[in-house]
Amino acid sequence: MSEKVCVGAIAGAFGVRGEVRLKSFTATPSDIAEYAPLETEDGTQSFTIKITRQIKNGLAARLSGITNKEAADAMRGVQLFVPRERLPSLPDDEFYHADLIGLTVTDTGGTSLGKVLSIINNGSDDLLELSAPGQKQTVLLPFTKAVVPTVDLTQGRIVADPPEGLFS
Repeated sequence: MSEKVCVGAIAGAFGVRGEVRLKSFTATPSDIAEYAPLETEDGTQSFTIKITRQIKNGLAARLSGITNKEAADAMRGVQLFVPRERLPSLPDDEFYHADLIGLTVTDTGGTSLGKVLSIINNGSDDLLELSAPGQKQTVLLPFTKAVVPTVDLTQGRIVADPPEGLFS
């Protein structure tokens, strides 16, 4: 488990007065402001945040120190992090994406299926993107209770019962 968790990313400027387009990775997008101050991955910059409105594919927000379009555009692609202890604890069947990335995935018989590279939200259920041994392309595994019955963060592993033919 990492010390910092990525809660959002800046997609560029919104307008000409220093607002940014913000992609929030929190369950309720506007909750990102509650975790402020947000900081860059290396911790060299820290920002307070004020959500100004919802926009297509995200939020418009003001970040402290960003006062014009040029400064907002320069922030494009910057990921925003918070210390893990600022995040709420989750129920037993919910997980932070950051905790799943890098976990080993095995089938119910113990055979390695790969490692989690990322989590993709496709609108209904999440998908685990796996780097699978012997596969040139990544494999997308549905992240449902039926397909992934066990997530053991203390052991650093996931047990899956993949649909037939997914790994052939």
